Amino acid sequence: MGETELFLTIILFNIFFVFFIVAVMVYIKKYKQRKVEYLSEIQIKNEIHQRELLATQLEIQQSTMQQIGRELHDNIGQKLTLVSLYTQQLLYENRVPEVSERIDQVSQIINQSLQDLRSLSKTLTDDNISQKEITTLIQEEVDNINALKKCDIYFEHDTENLDLDFVHKNVLLRITQEFIQNSIKHSQCKSIFIKLNTSEENLWELNIKDDGVGFDTSKTLSNGIGLTNMKNRAKIIGAEFSFMSEANSGTSLNISFKNQP
Repeated sequence: MGETELFLTIILFNIFFVFFIVAVMVYIKKYKQRKVEYLSEIQIKNEIHQRELLATQLEIQQSTMQQIGRELHDNIGQKLTLVSLYTQQLLYENRVPEVSERIDQVSQIINQSLQDLRSLSKTLTDDNISQKEITTLIQEEVDNINALKKCDIYFEHDTENLDLDFVHKNVLLRITQEFIQNSIKHSQCKSIFIKLNTSEENLWELNIKDDGVGFDTSKTLSNGIGLTNMKNRAKIIGAEFSFMSEANSGTSLNISFKNQP
């Protein structure tokens, strides 16, 4: 074999080797790309499945709340109404002033309990959410809690006639209720501040903060029922959720839902 033939053989071998290396690299790149796409598809399916599970859990929870609300209204509410009528009859028939005064006090307590029961029943059922705007629903919740004089709650919003569907209104209302109840029960707060805003970036943004004792989140289990429920509700509609608390610095929550293109 002459030098020329040897030289050509070496060149051809190098060319073949380069093509082989390039082919292997292309194959590896496509393999990695397909793997990433496959893993991404699996992740998306898992997220969809997780959302469906959360939605099912909350639907069951909501159905249970509706059933309780109807039972309160139809069963216990009717019985309290009947008792109220009996006390009114006793008050009318009684001729002893001291006894009449006691009966009147009992009647007032029953009537107040009946009003509270009806208010609670409306809160638990879907009809109240479907028929009213979210600002009205939150304001009613604030008014009900303020009437108990356990703490002062302030509600601000920069929007009127915010057009939200039932799911969004339900999420916002239930999270607000959950935060308020947890703050009153655990934080020893004197005030709770609620803000509902809109912007070019967000369809809505809810911020709630209390001035209670707070807690160290690093030393507290993150899967508490209340916090988990709030996270799950936000996750179902794809809202961004953040929760912060520090010892002696209160607790705050922020949820936002971006405008869809």
